[in-house]
Amino acid sequence: MAQAYIVSAVRTAGGRRGGKLAGWHPVDLAARTIDSAVARAGVDPAALDDVIMGCVSQTGEQGLHVARNAVLASGLPESVPAVTIDRQCGSSQQALQFAAQAVMSGTQEIVLAAGVESMSRVPMGATGRFGPAPEPNSPKSPSLDAKYPGIAFSQFMGAEMIARKHGLDREALDAYALDSHRRATAATRAGAFREEIVPIDVPDGEGGTAPHTIDEGIRPDASAAALAGLRTLAEDGVVTAGNASQICDGASAVMVVSERALADHGLTPLARIHSFTVTAGDPVIMLEEPLFATGKALKRAGLRIDDIDLYEVNEAFAPVPLAWLAHTGADPARLNVNGGAIALGHPLGASGTKLMATLVHALRARGERFGLQTMCEGGGLANVMIVEAA
Repeated sequence: MAQAYIVSAVRTAGGRRGGKLAGWHPVDLAARTIDSAVARAGVDPAALDDVIMGCVSQTGEQGLHVARNAVLASGLPESVPAVTIDRQCGSSQQALQFAAQAVMSGTQEIVLAAGVESMSRVPMGATGRFGPAPEPNSPKSPSLDAKYPGIAFSQFMGAEMIARKHGLDREALDAYALDSHRRATAATRAGAFREEIVPIDVPDGEGGTAPHTIDEGIRPDASAAALAGLRTLAEDGVVTAGNASQICDGASAVMVVSERALADHGLTPLARIHSFTVTAGDPVIMLEEPLFATGKALKRAGLRIDDIDLYEVNEAFAPVPLAWLAHTGADPARLNVNGGAIALGHPLGASGTKLMATLVHALRARGERFGLQTMCEGGGLANVMIVEAA
């Protein structure tokens, strides 16, 4: 089978809602990130066969084909095509899977997978929300309601359901959240993100600009007491804003190339894409699917969980990675070693390639071999990808 290689993997530092990146139009933020990925790979921009970009809220400034608009706003020539896709929180991880499939099929040689989400400028839910019953302009149709009567398809309630099902109490969730901030703080201070972050110029407060290079959501002073003092999102629940992912602005990009392109363009691989899968399950509990998708992905790859050196499991809500650890028997010390979305933020459509940028660079920095990434996704979906550091 033909191989697919990652030759660049970049992301912006996360911006908090209304924070440092809020002044950037998402098209321009994505364009800047695309340009950086191409430049770091050392590829002629005209050689790109396609740009596949994930975005969840495809409306307003992210509407009317944000991927093509980002290409046109970038330094890439007009001849480079683009497509925008939505697999909810896994949108850019699916973009990466599509890129790998195109290269491994032999139909394309150089494909850029990317993602963007400005949650400050295009709020979550801007494209619609599921209510418990059909109503005007609702995505819940009468036929869908007949199969799932009175179900609102809420990720927040799905997180609560996972916590109850797996016996995860508030104390465990808050402890996990605190650890996410501590790992992200340590990683930032050690320069662990330096190779993956694209500097973005933002106002410096003194009439000039300064590069934004540090994830804005990290709280070095986070404490158990502060987390315990937050109100739960649901009455009698355990999920709070402190043990859930942060709303975030950001963009990310990963370039995937064939073995032939490596030779023809003199490229240096960062990692080889070993295997991938996507699965679907219960749309009500919704966020639990990574638990089962991981087992299927490992079986397909002929690997065991202990063969994987580092794991990136998106911290949409703390119950997800904690339930994943318990179900898979994975080593907690290998999970989200540089912190996760609770500290670093979750820019929805950009998170898939964002996590891959972090995973690839962490594998290489630590001299490790295999990495596994998985995302919980709205509708009960999950993507899993396994990569091998070059």
